[in-house]
Amino acid sequence: MSTNNRASTANGISATAPEKSFFEQQREILVGEIAQSLEHVLQNINKLNRSLEEVIAVGNEFSPVEALWSQFENVMAKDSEENVDGGEGLPEGDSDVTELGK
Repeated sequence: MSTNNRASTANGISATAPEKSFFEQQREILVGEIAQSLEHVLQNINKLNRSLEEVIAVGNEFSPVEALWSQFENVMAKDSEENVDGGEGLPEGDSDVTELGK
């Protein structure tokens, strides 16, 4: 019955809209639900993207601090190497704090 209605519509003869089968109705419902789910996924991906951008921005704010600490670490490493290689280090048990107190 629905084949005849489709054939008459395809030939240009206007006819009443063919009744949709149960399968077609369910398919439309499921396609609509899938479209809504994909929209939610897209919204959540956009939120995640914004959050990741904010985290990266905060991380980039610490870049100068990290560079300063890295420079400090390198200076301290050079000083300790000079003390070990040159034998000019303080005797064991002495510290810079006691040296400053004198």
